[in-house]
Amino acid sequence: MNALSLLRRPFHYTYRNATLAIIAVNIAVYLLFTFTPLFYYTRYLELSVIGFVRMHMFWQPFTYMFIHSGTQHLFFNMLALLFFGIGVERTLGTKEFVLMYLLTGTLCGIISLAVYWLGGIAVFLAGASGSIYGILLAYAVIFPRSRIFIWGIIPVPAPVMVLGYTVIELGSQLTGAGGGVAHLTHLAGFAVVWLYFKIRMGISPTQVWKDAYR
Repeated sequence: MNALSLLRRPFHYTYRNATLAIIAVNIAVYLLFTFTPLFYYTRYLELSVIGFVRMHMFWQPFTYMFIHSGTQHLFFNMLALLFFGIGVERTLGTKEFVLMYLLTGTLCGIISLAVYWLGGIAVFLAGASGSIYGILLAYAVIFPRSRIFIWGIIPVPAPVMVLGYTVIELGSQLTGAGGGVAHLTHLAGFAVVWLYFKIRMGISPTQVWKDAYR
């Protein structure tokens, strides 16, 4: 068996509601670190150049995705995960979904860390949005003809929504607009899942979208 065949070896399909479990873990972690004395230890779990490079907190590229900066941050991330994650998990199976979610979040953290380190940027990164942006792209690949209603009114095809978010995030990253938002991490989420489909599943998102709207 060659390396590519090994990478593409499928999991046995199971569906275990991992989306709801991940949401529950995020809520539990938020409550634990917000309303107990453990609040003072959140900086050890968030991702930063200082923590990872200088203090050797090598767990941070994984743990940062379970830390949220406030109730609103947590709510909207978990709402998006609920909306897009269940459909993706049902289609791919729980094992594939969990691998995609955690790998995307971890690689988004590593990519962001590398850029911040090279750029000399002192920032603390927290939140699941890198993984969630990746799941949004996965949703658009799996359900290319699905329409998402912006503000509950405007129907937008899922691939167009991904393209729109990509343009917005790229523009914000280049211009510095929307300070305090990890635009780079969001873009990394799209990029990682794009490569995940290409390498792990042998699927070209672009071709899927072309075929869906041919």
